[in-house]
Amino acid sequence: MFAIAVRFDLPDEESAATFDALVAQTVPGILAEEPGTIVYTPFRIDDAPLARLFHEVYVDRDAHRAHEARPATAEFLDRVRELVSGVRAEFLTPLGA
Repeated sequence: MFAIAVRFDLPDEESAATFDALVAQTVPGILAEEPGTIVYTPFRIDDAPLARLFHEVYVDRDAHRAHEARPATAEFLDRVRELVSGVRAEFLTPLGA
C-alpha cells in the first residue's frame, strides 16, 4: 500500500472555485479508470477555506505512477499548478508496515 496526503493552498475564492470545478470534472474518471487507486478523496479544510486536502491510497507505488501518467490526471495537475499558491505532499506509511 502507498498513500499520500496532498494539501493545495489557493490564493483567492476565484481560484478555489476553478480548482473545485476541475476536481469535480477529474475525480470520477480517476475512480472509474484506475484499478490501482483504492481511495482518492478531496476535502475542504474546515479552518482554511482556501485550502484543499487530497487523501490518496494506492495498491502500490506503481499504481501511483500509473495515476500520474494518466493523461487526464497530467492535464489536471498542469492546470492546478496555475491556480495554487502552494502545494505540500506527505507520503504516508501505515503503522506496523
